[in-house]
Amino acid sequence: MPLPDTPLPRYCFTEGCKGGRILARRIAVTGVASGIGAELAALLTKAGDSVIGFDVVETNANVSTFIPLDLSDPASIKAATAQVNGPLDGLCNIAGLPPRDGLEALILQVNFIGTRNFTGQMVDKLSPGASIVNMASRAGAQWRQNLKQVLQLGALTSATEAETFVASESLDAARAYNLSKEAIIAWTTALTEDMIARDIRVNSISPGAVATGILDDFARVFGEVMQRNVTRAGRAGTPLEVAQIAQFLLSDQCAWLKGIDIPVDGGMGGFNMSDMLGLAAMKSADGKGAST
Repeated sequence: MPLPDTPLPRYCFTEGCKGGRILARRIAVTGVASGIGAELAALLTKAGDSVIGFDVVETNANVSTFIPLDLSDPASIKAATAQVNGPLDGLCNIAGLPPRDGLEALILQVNFIGTRNFTGQMVDKLSPGASIVNMASRAGAQWRQNLKQVLQLGALTSATEAETFVASESLDAARAYNLSKEAIIAWTTALTEDMIARDIRVNSISPGAVATGILDDFARVFGEVMQRNVTRAGRAGTPLEVAQIAQFLLSDQCAWLKGIDIPVDGGMGGFNMSDMLGLAAMKSADGKGAST
């Protein structure tokens, strides 16, 4: 049978794809042992992709290769990346710590400093056309307003510097977490043009209130604000729903989607923005609902 005139996508979501061909890819996923990372590994494996999984907790579920990785430890990062042979078609940075008291410096190390270090050592293993997906958070939405502190974090490279920074800025667990995710969004934005020069696209995802094993940490720290948002949205999100967006960002269907942060929050950002800007009157002339 002759090949079609146009190139086939390397990846699609429908069984058989165009012409009955789906080409397997190699995708690296951190945080693969639980939550969003585990769901993404399952989706990719089901689609025929080969998953190189990284985590501090060992797992054999939905990975072709598992490599131990502690993002707080530069030696672990170096050892892990040394075990990876390219080319890779995607990198998903999902591993992270929740806001827990006493872990402020570690949160900065794992969620941002170590993730950036790991990515820097992986990028040469990515093939042209590859996609990087960074897991941010709705908690990082104020990165522009907090840019001075975000840039200060961006200058840090070590655990000692992170500990000093936490002390000097008097960061509690909630602020450390929010700042780490603000930094992820800013870093993703900063990488955009450099990655385009390599024919690699990079984007971030900002979930809000996802029902994983660490949801209680967020409920404890963010309290009534989080609960009110979940109530208004109707429920918390699921790890699968966020993983599906990550899978989409890895696909060739996103070839022109570069350098953006995608909120995946069930509408929480929308109704909070409407409240803040007083947009209720836009619903209809009387402000009570949609015009008919």
